[in-house]
Amino acid sequence: MKNNKKAAKKPWGGRFKEKTADSVEKYTESISFDQRLWKYDIEGSTAHAKMLAKQGIISKSDAEKIIKGLREIGSEIDSGKFRFSEELEDVHMNIEAALIKRIGTAGAKLHTARSRNDQVALDIRLYLRAETERIGGLIKSLGLVLMDIAEKYEGAIMPGYTHMQRAQPVLLSHHIMAYAQMFERDRQRFADALKRINMLPLGSCALAGTSLPIDRAYVAELLGFDDVTENSIDSVSDRDFALEFLSAASILMMHISRMAEELILWSSEEFLFAVLPDAFTTGSSIMPQKKNPDVCELMRGKTGRVYGNLISLLTTMKGLPLAYNRDMQEDKEPIFDTADTLRETLKILPEMLSRIEFRTDVMSVSAGAAFSTATDIAEYLVQKGVAFRTAHEITGKIVRHCIDKGCTLETMPMASYKTFSKYIDKDIYERIKPEVSVSAKVSYGSSSSASVKEQIRNLRKKII
Repeated sequence: MKNNKKAAKKPWGGRFKEKTADSVEKYTESISFDQRLWKYDIEGSTAHAKMLAKQGIISKSDAEKIIKGLREIGSEIDSGKFRFSEELEDVHMNIEAALIKRIGTAGAKLHTARSRNDQVALDIRLYLRAETERIGGLIKSLGLVLMDIAEKYEGAIMPGYTHMQRAQPVLLSHHIMAYAQMFERDRQRFADALKRINMLPLGSCALAGTSLPIDRAYVAELLGFDDVTENSIDSVSDRDFALEFLSAASILMMHISRMAEELILWSSEEFLFAVLPDAFTTGSSIMPQKKNPDVCELMRGKTGRVYGNLISLLTTMKGLPLAYNRDMQEDKEPIFDTADTLRETLKILPEMLSRIEFRTDVMSVSAGAAFSTATDIAEYLVQKGVAFRTAHEITGKIVRHCIDKGCTLETMPMASYKTFSKYIDKDIYERIKPEVSVSAKVSYGSSSSASVKEQIRNLRKKII
């Protein structure tokens, strides 16, 4: 969309003698980035005009002219024919100036009983409402893909890790469902944030409200808001709802980054747990053999960018006295960038995940190594009546013995086991098999096949 270089009259210019300096025009404009709010600005202005007419503040004929003019301006913007002016600063003044030029005096009545302060708060809330609903849907789709993968690899065993050291055997589907649970909490966080986003600020005006008999509840109904904000000062100076969106976004990206990090590790030659699809990797300009997990690395990298957007707005808001200050113009770019980043990431991630091949043969071999079923020996002894701390010490000595003798839990002779505890019998060899270790788990939410199936079943009920 092109910028109009011709000098434009400021809607607020009546009090000023001097024209705004060219350097200030450039420094203060926000039209270069807030023009993307145009649909929401027109939607809000249309509802405002209807309310003004309903309340008898403007005539019905003027309201009809305003609404028709706004519709025409929207069509021009959508088609790329509309010329935005940098001198008119922002999307609100550009649309209003175009409306006045198009329909005359009736257009000048639109700004009755509102300020740019409550107008921009409205537009951002409308924008974030749409983005939050869209992102919630994308998170839901991601969760469904993860559950499909978990069902596809039902029964596959892998090593579970703590401290990046092999810990205990778990089901691959259990590991995948851990991420599905994270993303479900993310979906719930956005849904909860929507409750505070979906509040109408319009009618608060600059900060004090208006003496004109407006009907804010009617505007809220027209625009689909759940309620109206209750304090006009708070309404124009509040960006908590945006910070909450950015916070939920940061937590979501943290979860995505953790998954991306594991896929990077798992696809390396050192792990060989996963094969990433060629379409989601890149090569090297010098090393022909390379297959780099660039998409996962960018997801990990973009997480820092989203964190930065949250910190940026927190820092902007932390020292502002009430009510509105121009600093708050700096809220939009972090919000836009975060929403764009989330949307694009959530579109590509499920597509990539659905095409990953998990090397269950390699995972299975790895799951039984490094004494990963040692805890099962301790629990075996507990079931024989041995106190857990004693059982833990006995098992630790067994592991130490294996390390010293160069054997494994599976190859250690029964006679050697007996030297550590009279309670150990031949059935120990069955108990320490990785698949038996996994199936023996009976606690709610554990890694047994029955438990994971229940987790999938319960999560599907939540999100479908």
